[in-house]
Amino acid sequence: MFVTGGGLISYGADFGDGFRRAAGYVDRILKGEKAADLPVQAPTKYDLVINLKTAKALGLEVPPTLLARADEVIE
Repeated sequence: MFVTGGGLISYGADFGDGFRRAAGYVDRILKGEKAADLPVQAPTKYDLVINLKTAKALGLEVPPTLLARADEVIE
């Protein structure tokens, strides 16, 4: 994740959720369904991560409402 490496904010798909859903696809294929017949799935869970160390280094103040909505805050 870019935020753990010093990035300010990251908003994107939850990879863990995608891998869990992919396991369901593998199960269906192993049971005989054709991969071409399976629907394409878009991500359903997104994560917002904020790095307060980086915000402080840049002289930025992150609004409390944004911090409250974040899935993870790095202090």
